[in-house]
Amino acid sequence: MRGAGMPPGLRWLIRIGWRPEVVVLLPAVAVAVLWVGGEVALVALAAGLPLAFALSRRLWPQAAVSVSDHVIDRLDGALRDTSQGARQTGCFVVQFDDLSWLCDRHGRSRQSEILAASVARIRGAMRPGDMLFPLEDGSLVVALAATQRLDLEVMVRIAGRLQMVVQQPLVLTEGSAQVTCCIGFCHARQLAVGGGRNLLEAAQIAVDEARRHGPGVIRAYSADLAQQRALRDSLRTSFAAAIAAGQIRAHFQPQLSTDSGEVSGMEALARWHHPEQGCLPPGKFLPALEGTDLMELLTREMLSQSLEAMAAWDKAGLRVPQVAVNFAADDLRDPQLPERLNWALDAHDLAPSRLTVEVLESVVAGEADDIVVRNIARIAQLGCGVDLDDFGTGNASITSIRRFALQRLKIDRSFVRDIDTDRGQQKLVTAILSLAEKLGLDTLAEGVESRGEHAMLAQLGCGHVQGYMIARPMPFEDVAPWLLRHRENLARALRIDVRAK
Repeated sequence: MRGAGMPPGLRWLIRIGWRPEVVVLLPAVAVAVLWVGGEVALVALAAGLPLAFALSRRLWPQAAVSVSDHVIDRLDGALRDTSQGARQTGCFVVQFDDLSWLCDRHGRSRQSEILAASVARIRGAMRPGDMLFPLEDGSLVVALAATQRLDLEVMVRIAGRLQMVVQQPLVLTEGSAQVTCCIGFCHARQLAVGGGRNLLEAAQIAVDEARRHGPGVIRAYSADLAQQRALRDSLRTSFAAAIAAGQIRAHFQPQLSTDSGEVSGMEALARWHHPEQGCLPPGKFLPALEGTDLMELLTREMLSQSLEAMAAWDKAGLRVPQVAVNFAADDLRDPQLPERLNWALDAHDLAPSRLTVEVLESVVAGEADDIVVRNIARIAQLGCGVDLDDFGTGNASITSIRRFALQRLKIDRSFVRDIDTDRGQQKLVTAILSLAEKLGLDTLAEGVESRGEHAMLAQLGCGHVQGYMIARPMPFEDVAPWLLRHRENLARALRIDVRAK
């Protein structure tokens, strides 16, 4: 949400160099001008203020001071106050969780009203001497005045109090609203190298980590977080070059039909064959890509490699009915996505039914997005399959499931684990399978790791299974030998079954 929380006018004034103390005087100046000169004078002020400021900058050039620089100066002052005696200070960064829905539904004025009310509440919860500043990205910084007996436990309590006052329902001029926020903080004593800039950056690292696990999460800074942040930054900056170098490769995990035992598809899973860190699974590098254009780059690479693999297996006479590729929420918001998929399938001479688009349940469970709904419907009309991935973890309602053109539910591993011995798991999966049947959807269970789990899922009526018991994700060159072995094993099992009868 960086930048979404601050009204555009305030962002502009900050960008051109106005300090916050000057910004807060503008409403009073505007009222005075309106009172004395009327609307004409107010319009003249609005038109002439930017010109006057630009002219003053040209006549008396000076370096623009950003809000961040101002905050750092004040933090440096607080740190100087701690140099004498046993007093300590700390820094909090408050980031509001996604407020874009406020713009969509209520406009900028309502968003500004909510932010102003939240700032007022935070000020009311602060102690004398504490300071509050807005940053350019829309977050808020609370710098504590140097004080005695400030330790991490006290910092945690302060963070909780700040979050509590922000998240209480707000009574506005028109109705009410409730927002949530993530908070990151750093105690000055945690820093190996002091200084206001380092203290602010440490709190920002902590709040970024909170947002990764959010909404509504609080995190304290630690050296480990800084190392993880540095690693993510390194992976992010080198990812595009890694794709160009062929280090990002699709690994394929088989999916089997519980009726016939035959391969019903493959799921493409990204692996980064890093020259220094070895083979990295998605959990190691996807967090570094989230919220950037690199996610789209990854999806396109996985789609291209998957369709190339399908064409190669067809040419070799190996039966793989379909391949599933994961698509992120940002991918599904691309209005041209159905056309791109159709073009890619044509380029590889593959029928649309050979491709399955996997959609996370969190996408379906979120706020209605007409572009996503329309794209999924068009992809289904094209003839591609649409799987709802990680079902049971994203709080998707029956209404949201029906709104999207889905063909199959993928039951999350958390419901599959120990299903052969756990009666509670069996009841949960039975309920999911019943729901899918009523909605006319096929089913696939993920994370099957034992023969007992496989057998119980087949007995309960789950259509397909996938997991380590069948095969681990494997690179393209290992798929063909595995398919041949599986075909031989299946034929041998059928012959034994016929003799037994």
